[in-house]
Amino acid sequence: MLFMSLREGTMLLSVIVFSSLSVSTALGQTEPVVDSSYIAAVYEHNVILNPDPRVPLSRPAALQHMQRNLDIYEQQAARAAQQGVQILVFPEDGIHGFNFSRSSIFNYLETIPDPQQESWNPCTEPGKYNNTEVLQRLSCMARRYNLYLVANMADLQPCPLKTDPSSSCPSDGRWQFNTNVVFRSDGLLVARYHKQNLYFEESFDKPPQPEIITFDTPFAGRFGLIICFDILFYEPTVQLVTKGVRQLIFPTAWMNQLPLLDSIQFQHALSLGANVTLLTANIRNDQMIMTGSGIYTPFSVKSHHAQKGDPDEGRLLVARVPVLDPLWSGQSVTDGSTAKDSGFCHKESCLDFSAPETSSSVPPSSSASSTSTFISSMMYDPFTFVLLDETEGKVNVCNGTFCCHLQYRLIPQGDSKELYALGAFGGTHTVNGRYAVQVCALVRCAGLDTSSCGQEIEEAESKMDFQLEGRFGSRYVYPSVLASKFVLEQPKHFETAPDGTVTMKHSNMTGGLVTACLYGRMYHLDNE
Repeated sequence: MLFMSLREGTMLLSVIVFSSLSVSTALGQTEPVVDSSYIAAVYEHNVILNPDPRVPLSRPAALQHMQRNLDIYEQQAARAAQQGVQILVFPEDGIHGFNFSRSSIFNYLETIPDPQQESWNPCTEPGKYNNTEVLQRLSCMARRYNLYLVANMADLQPCPLKTDPSSSCPSDGRWQFNTNVVFRSDGLLVARYHKQNLYFEESFDKPPQPEIITFDTPFAGRFGLIICFDILFYEPTVQLVTKGVRQLIFPTAWMNQLPLLDSIQFQHALSLGANVTLLTANIRNDQMIMTGSGIYTPFSVKSHHAQKGDPDEGRLLVARVPVLDPLWSGQSVTDGSTAKDSGFCHKESCLDFSAPETSSSVPPSSSASSTSTFISSMMYDPFTFVLLDETEGKVNVCNGTFCCHLQYRLIPQGDSKELYALGAFGGTHTVNGRYAVQVCALVRCAGLDTSSCGQEIEEAESKMDFQLEGRFGSRYVYPSVLASKFVLEQPKHFETAPDGTVTMKHSNMTGGLVTACLYGRMYHLDNE
């Protein structure tokens, strides 16, 4: 049995590391010692927007707009440097904003050379390329404050117009890419990544070939790059992890959607389910429901999520982070089978069946509740729900052949009356993106009637001890526990059996339960 136990005191961790070949374990892994750590920062940016993004600007006017955001970046880089930060991450769209057309963004674009093909330091060689003022300023920022700097900007790359109808070259003869850039602490441009999975971005092109982009640092080894919507897909996120990349950088402009895909909720779930560090910088924009950034490891969380009534301002998060790159720490990783002590194991004999289960305060129950089920929309998908109509017990619910099971003890607080339901969905999500999922979700309903189950709710008073379980058709399952007012809780126990049964246990909650979720991604069915 594949086993994960998260203990509050010592934060011992036994984790799932998913791979392209099999489920694998890193049993008995502990948080690295302080010597194997670095200081990271992410900045949630209250972006200054172009008030008329559909109207083309001149290059000087576009630069003037971008420099206002870069002025804020400069201030935050200085603050980060004062705290010893070694790597600083800024969000997606943080320099130029969003809602452009293909033509109106044109003068915001800069042609970014490929660091894999040539070496260029924009700060020390500013005359090498024209129209690279943003690259120069970012490079000098990294150099001035002696830190690695990750930012997101708009890239222009020429492409040859061809009469071949299969050519991916746009009709205007240029590619426009949503792009991450990385600068070394001396200002050298060391990485460029073009976003693979666009989210209603008419101003940008999908790259003609998927990109798997990493860069190395002297303080923490290797990092991989992804952007926003990428996090939900196999390419590039899972591909990076299967290649042994355990530290991901994630600029995003994430529009929150409760109860399953709030920003920090899924960021934390990805970190736990994939056993990776995730450095996430989000935009702060209340109108677009954008907030939620964090520094996540399998052992710890430092996150920020603005709430209603909070000042509309940015937030710098700084944390000491354990190094997870196995190459940097003297271990070895290859694309194929790997050594057991690397934490990546592709042989059935590596599974450990002797690990003791975490004790659970959920009481035993002889039979599951037979309460009738109902359909309600959650995240635009028709979930099958069953109500939790007792203070403790067992309930089961199936959506087609996919079933979820819950054993629980509800702990009401005061005189509050709150309705909870267990929901299951297995199928293809088709609204605002298309991807296949299997989801078990324990949710607080927004009201006291069944039609409110699955609606957005931010607060709860009732706490719960529970065991949530489902048998998934994928090894890629991401666990989360979200408490009232956007507080993340670390599941006490998480395990995956060889038959695909995934179990999450939690107890002694610090706040009321909003959502507990096992979010399974069926990547192999996305194109069906």
